[in-house]
Order: sequence, then C-alpha cells, then structure tokens
Amino acid sequence: MSRAFPFSMPRLDSLETFPGGWHSPRPFAWAGLLCLVLYSLLRLPLPDVGELAGTVLALLGLGWLLRNGAGIRNSLPVWLLLAAILVQLISWTLGTRNHPEWMTDHPKLDRLAKHFLFLGIAWWLGGSTRNTFIILGLGLLGLLLITLGTNSAWQDWMRGFLGHRVDFGIHNAQHTSLFFGAGLVGLVVFAKRVLTLKKWWWLGTGLWLAALLVVLSGVAVTQTRATWFALVVALPVMLLIWMGVLHRQGRLRLANRAIIVTLVAIALVLMSAGTLFQDTVAKRLNDEQQIIDIVIEGDFRNVPYSSIGNRVLSWAAAAEWIAERPIVGWGAEGRSLVMKHTDWLPEPSKAYGHLHNSLLELIVSYGVLGLGVFVALAVWVARGTWLAWRAGVMPDDVALFGVGFFVFWCIVNMFESFLFFWSGVYLYNLVMGGLVTHIWRWQWLQRYPMKDPM
Repeated sequence: MSRAFPFSMPRLDSLETFPGGWHSPRPFAWAGLLCLVLYSLLRLPLPDVGELAGTVLALLGLGWLLRNGAGIRNSLPVWLLLAAILVQLISWTLGTRNHPEWMTDHPKLDRLAKHFLFLGIAWWLGGSTRNTFIILGLGLLGLLLITLGTNSAWQDWMRGFLGHRVDFGIHNAQHTSLFFGAGLVGLVVFAKRVLTLKKWWWLGTGLWLAALLVVLSGVAVTQTRATWFALVVALPVMLLIWMGVLHRQGRLRLANRAIIVTLVAIALVLMSAGTLFQDTVAKRLNDEQQIIDIVIEGDFRNVPYSSIGNRVLSWAAAAEWIAERPIVGWGAEGRSLVMKHTDWLPEPSKAYGHLHNSLLELIVSYGVLGLGVFVALAVWVARGTWLAWRAGVMPDDVALFGVGFFVFWCIVNMFESFLFFWSGVYLYNLVMGGLVTHIWRWQWLQRYPMKDPM
C-alpha cells in the first residue's frame, strides 16, 4: 500500500478474496480521497471548487458504499437518506394540492439530501482516526487561509481590533464565528495530542498556540453572542466529561500535566483576548437588554426591531405557520413564506427571508416528519459514538469532540439557520463524517471481527 499520500487507504483487496470488503477499485479510491481533500481544504477559500469536489465524493462514496459496504450499507443513516427524500416528496405533493401557488415547479430534494453528504465522507475515511484528523485539520487550514491569506483579510483584522464587527467574506459574521467557534472546540479537545508529542513537540505546541490565538481572536472580532454562549456551555461540559472519564479510569493524576498546561494556555489567551475586547464584548451583551425584558413579559408582537428582536419576531411567526401544517410542513420554500406572508412582521424582518433557527426552519418546511429524520439520526450517532468508544474503536478525544461539537452546534442553531446554509452544511458533514466512519468501523468489526478495514 502506497504511503506517498498522507491518507491511510481503505482495503483495496479484490471482492473475491476479501468478502464484504470496505474497499473500492484503486482509481475510484484515489479519486474519492482527492475530492475529500479538496472539499475539506477548499470549501471556504474556493467555494466552487470545494462544492464540486463534495458532490463528486458524495456520489462516488454512496455508490461504492451501496455496492461493497456489506455490514454498513444497511445502517440507519442510509435508510434515513431515503426517508429524507420521501418526506420532501410527500411535503411537495400535498403542497401542490393545497396551495400550488406557493410551491416550486419540482421538489427540491437536495434541501435535506445534502445533509447526508457525510455518508460519502465516512466511506472514504475508511474507518481511520488518522484520516479523520487530517480532514479536520484541512478544514481548519482552509479557515486560516481565508482569514489570514489575503490583504482584505488583514484589513478585516485591523478593523476588528478597532471594535468593528467583521466577517472575512464568509456570508456574514455569524457564519465566520461558527467556524472559529468550532475550531476552538477542536483545538481544546485535541490539545493533549499536540502537547504530548515526543518529536517536534516545540513546533506542534507553537502552531497549536498560534491557531488557538487566531480562533479566539476570531470569536471576538466576529462579535456573535450565540457563539459566545455556545462556547461558554460546551467547553465546561467537555472539561467535566474529560475529568470524569479520567477519574473513572484512574488516569487523572497521570494526565495532570497535560490538563494543567492546556488550561493555563487557554486561560492566558482568554485573559489577553478579554482585555483587548472588553469594551466590544460588554457593548454586544448590553445592547439588547430592553428586548430581553419585553420577551420575558411575553409581548412578542410588540418587540422592536433589532438583532434579537428580529429573531423573536420570526420565531413567533413560524409558530403560527407550524400550527397550520404541523405534520408535513409548507415545503422547501416554507421559511420564505413565513417571512413574506406574515402580515404583522415589520418590513426589515421580511427582508431576511429565513427564520434564524434551524429547528423551526426544519419544522416549518417539512413538519414533524422532517424533524423525525434528524432526531433519529442524532440518536443513532449518539448511541453509535457511545458504543464505538466503549469498544475502544473510537478514541477518547474523538468521542469527546463529538459531544462538545453537538452541544455547540445545537446552541448556535437556536439563533441562526446554519443547517440550511452551505457553511453549516459543510461543517456539519465534515464532523459527522469523522464520527460515522468510526461507528461504521465498530459495526464492521461486529460482523468481521478478524478483518479490521484498517
């Protein structure tokens, strides 16, 4: 097996000599891995290239999964992909009968199907932890390229340090903050791997600290309160879980050095960032206090227009539309219908065209049927992560990253519809691919205990 390429290739033995083989013919394997690299690295700095690579890797991966993935091709996510397509067809069919003037000419099946691109990613990762770290690292590198690699990016940094809210050209500041926040979660969780390196530890530690400083600064200059809140919750949750697992395994004392170094480094950077951005953070947190007071009183329709006010208004409008069609929703254009055809919404709110909440947007569009698909997927991934970790197939830090990212992801999606923007779909699929490939490897070993695909 060639080692010229950094990925650990999936088994490439012939189907006859390796029954049920998690493999693809070598040309397809190399093509799939190349597309995976391009998708992971270039989806942010070169969106068109990254999008095309993602489409190719998904189609190739799904095709070979269905052909050669004995033991994993019948796993629940594959069936949920089919369910997602059926839900969209049902919603569109019923919508064309009841309100055809508001329906598209054809069902937009990609609206939910694109959330299953991770099936192709998980296939090409081949169950490898090493490969998973590589694609996550490439994703972080792509973020650093777009936020550090151009003159306009440096101008954004200068404006950000002066107190302005910046976005580095990634849709808007909330989406950029999403990536910085996810990067911070990953850097914290995987810190031990870097800080305990035996060779080149000084280089790894230096790069880790530099990346940590960049993502923390990015979280500050993008000035997104949802990200701040999500991190304030996710990071302590991860720390408590980590300490609990180490204590239960009797390894807490042995890990003290790595824990202390990690916490001290993060604390120093946090204090530096807090000092630098103290006024900016305080202003963002205090700006909406009046709105919060009105919401607490329950007077939703009289909430004045503002960042939080706009969200509250769109959520209240969505609730009314959900009540009318709770089972199948209003179809692919449901979010636009809510914002355009709710009479009492102020004009500035109508201009947004989305609901600032992924859960509400999902239910408005596809009802509880659509919600059921994603709840089932979340339960399957959570259970699979637990079982793969218990079996020793999924490393401790990968499982912890899955938990931390889930907490972070759920919170930020309460305040923005990331699940229905390309930025959120990309990040979601990248992380899901890494988790699912380990779950599949565990399932594989249940069926072929002597034939580890790695």
